[in-house]
Amino acid sequence: MGCAVTVLPAEALLSSTPDTVLWGELPCAADDPVTTVSPGDSLVIDSVSHEGMLEDQGRDPLRFFTERGIDAGAVLPDAIAVAAEVDHDPSRHGPHIVTGPIRVRGARPGDVLSITVERLELRADYGIVSNRHAKGALPERFPVDGSTDTLSILGRVDAAGRGVLPTGPGADRFVRFPLRPFLGITGVAVAVDRRVHSVPPGPHGGNIDISLLGVGSTVHLPVQVEGAVAYIGDPHYAQGDGEVALTAFEAPLRATLRFDLVPAAELAAPRRLWGETADLLIPIGLHEDLDEAMRACVHGAVDLLVAAGMHPAYAYAYLSAAGDFAVSQVVDQVCGIHGRIRKSDLADLTHHYSAQNAR
Repeated sequence: MGCAVTVLPAEALLSSTPDTVLWGELPCAADDPVTTVSPGDSLVIDSVSHEGMLEDQGRDPLRFFTERGIDAGAVLPDAIAVAAEVDHDPSRHGPHIVTGPIRVRGARPGDVLSITVERLELRADYGIVSNRHAKGALPERFPVDGSTDTLSILGRVDAAGRGVLPTGPGADRFVRFPLRPFLGITGVAVAVDRRVHSVPPGPHGGNIDISLLGVGSTVHLPVQVEGAVAYIGDPHYAQGDGEVALTAFEAPLRATLRFDLVPAAELAAPRRLWGETADLLIPIGLHEDLDEAMRACVHGAVDLLVAAGMHPAYAYAYLSAAGDFAVSQVVDQVCGIHGRIRKSDLADLTHHYSAQNAR
C-alpha cells in the first residue's frame, strides 16, 4: 500500500535534511536554530527514523530496504541524504535522528513549554524492529545466537492500517497489531554548553518513549535555556509498554505540533516533566533504577493532584485505589515509568490543570 501524506508548501514544512538534524546528539543552547516559532504556533515536521540507516545495518538505507523487498522509490530521499552526509560516530553518539533546534520566542528558564501533537501521518508503509548488542531486557538470551549482531526485522503496514510482522525467518504467517504512532523523542535543551547523548531521557524530556503521547497529547517541558531549544525525533508506528527488545516499530512520521508557552508566573502545575491526553494526566518518572523511576513517578502524580486541589495524603490514597502505573521502557539507560490518572475522576476539583485550560 502507499502512504498518502499531505502536500505542503515548502515554507510550511520543516524537513529533516542534513542541515536540520543532529544524529545521536541533542541540541544545546550554542546551536543556531533551524527555525523559530512564536507561542501558539503550529509547525509541520517530517521526521526520519534511524533504523535502516545505522552503521550495523550498512549505513545505506536504499540498499538496506531494497534488499528486503521495498521498492527503491519508497525509500525516503531525506533518509538517504542524512545517512550519506551527517556525521555519526556510534562509539560516542546515540542512534536517533533529531530534528531541530526550534527556538520558541520569549521562552525563558522557569517557563514551561507545552508541545501538543495535532496530527501524525505515516511517511512509509514499512518499518523496522531491531534487537542488537545485548541491549534489550533479556541480554543473556538475545540475540539468540549469543552474538552481538543486529537482528532487524522488517514490518509492514497492511491495507487495514495494522502493523504486520512475520512469525519467523521466511515465514508465511504473520502477527498483526494496531498502530499507535507517536514521537519517542520530544524535548528541550539541557542547561549545559554542549550537546548531550540522545539515548537517556531526563527532566528535559528527550527519549521518553511513552506510547500514550500520540495525536491529541501534550508533553510539558520545563524550559532550561533561553528560547527553549526544542527538538523531536525517534518516530514510532507502535510500541508496547516496556519496549523490551530494544526498539519499537520504528518508522518515519510527518508530525504537526503546536508550541505553547506557560510563563513561570502563571504556572498552575508543578514545574516538571509530565504529559496529558484529552482523558488522562500522565506523570513521568525517570531513573537508572526501575524502582526509583517508579517512586519518582508516584511523587510526580501526587504533586499533580496536589496542584489540582487534593491533600497529599488523600492524593496518595486515590492513586493506590485508582491510579495506574506502567513501564514506559527499560532499554534507554535511564528507565521510565508513566502513570495514568483519569481526568474524569477529578471533575470536582476546581483547580484542575490541563494544557487546554492553561491557554
